[in-house]
Amino acid sequence: MNHQNELLQKTFLGHPIGLFYLFFTELWERFSYYGMRAILVLYLVSETSGVNPGLGWSDRSALELYGWYTMFVYLATIPGGILADRYLGQKKSVMIGGLLLCFGHGILAVEALWAFYTGLTFIVLGVGCLKGNISTMV
Repeated sequence: MNHQNELLQKTFLGHPIGLFYLFFTELWERFSYYGMRAILVLYLVSETSGVNPGLGWSDRSALELYGWYTMFVYLATIPGGILADRYLGQKKSVMIGGLLLCFGHGILAVEALWAFYTGLTFIVLGVGCLKGNISTMV
């Protein structure tokens, strides 16, 4: 029996072992997205004082950015799907998307406005490559 057949034979709770990798990747991507949605506006409107790293934006400006961010996250799946279908394939797109997503969240840890916008951009690009492609694989 060759290596590929052995991988196809491995199961966990009656499901192929690869399904659990896909499931947990999707789980953490959604955790990342909804967690980001939950704290983004709070971070934007918090006053900048002492140890509080908020940006002190108005409610209106914060909600506008939140709307743009949410829109771009979902619209990015269209070019992400085209990129996967024509050039990279689903597996590479998912891997690249996951790496971009992690990189974007890492950049958000830097306390600078350029890092904030750069991190959001990488998150949008990462979700664009990952979300549409991994959903069809699961």
